[in-house]
Amino acid sequence: MFNIIQARKIWLCLSGLLIVASVLALIFWGLRLGIDFTGGSLLEVEFLESRPASETIQAQLDELKLKTLQLQPTGEKGLLIRTTALSEEQHQLILEKIDSLFGEENTATVSEPTAGQTEKTVTVPASAIGLTGEGTENLSVDISGTNLEQLGLEGIGVSSASASRNFTELRFDSIGPTIGSELKRKSFYAIIVVLLAIILYIAYAFRKVSKPVESWVYGLSAIIALAHDIFIITGLYAIFGHFFDFQADALFVTALLTILGFSVHDTIVTFDRIRENLHRHQDETFMAVVNRSVNETIVRSLNTSLTTLFVLLSVYLFGGDSIKNFVLTLMLGLIIGTYSSIFIASPLLVIWNKLKKN
Repeated sequence: MFNIIQARKIWLCLSGLLIVASVLALIFWGLRLGIDFTGGSLLEVEFLESRPASETIQAQLDELKLKTLQLQPTGEKGLLIRTTALSEEQHQLILEKIDSLFGEENTATVSEPTAGQTEKTVTVPASAIGLTGEGTENLSVDISGTNLEQLGLEGIGVSSASASRNFTELRFDSIGPTIGSELKRKSFYAIIVVLLAIILYIAYAFRKVSKPVESWVYGLSAIIALAHDIFIITGLYAIFGHFFDFQADALFVTALLTILGFSVHDTIVTFDRIRENLHRHQDETFMAVVNRSVNETIVRSLNTSLTTLFVLLSVYLFGGDSIKNFVLTLMLGLIIGTYSSIFIASPLLVIWNKLKKN
């Protein structure tokens, strides 16, 4: 049997160092909030062939002099562009700037109507609508009156002269600062409500346990362990945001709530074993009972965490790039949550019991 509880000072000191490092990271670097909270625009495109170098795209878009501009490659050919809130005109300008990286190869021209004409004439190179082969290199095709969506050229209109076929616009989302502030406030409330609900549930579940510590102490210990998890994860995100441009968005809050649920579930299993052993081993000290209970559940906790970690690792390695940060947060939270359930929550019961005696 491992003397886990007896070595509680080591675990608490380690957690203390991690929390201090997290707080310092938040003070000096802060948490980089995504457009979900600050407001802004997100544009995702996928290139049909090779993706241009990020530096090349950055230099091209810098000409627009946007206040915030962040590029994130996704997959082999995708690109995420995060900026401040864009107007539709700016949105189209970005698409034109990206399109200009490929020269005039797939550009449409729009001619004003001449005498006797009632519509503008739209012509594109044959390659832009899939006509390739010998003799088509310099061929242009008049597509006036054609269903442009069927040709994949729906961007052409009387006010647009761009019809690039070198990339596809997958999505364009715009969030105003008011919505972002409201979402940030509601995310904070969601975390507080979850923590309060956990305290009430544990206090009710352990209502018949009054010795040697009261039922509400179990809930308080679990909440301290959960706060420990949140502080460290948030601090890590501040560090990753400073060095690797990680941003806290709605998925980050979702990951935090998931981590809270998993961590408290693991903690309750250990607490429930403590409750059982208090009746089975009444001749032992409270510290011995807690240590026995932790040793009896540690294998179960590690097995559950490892199997979940393997699944998350598979998703991280083979899943889409858009959820990698979310999955990484879950993996880190899983590790830290398992640690706090074993080495923080249960030792806190023993510490409270000692303080009560003193």
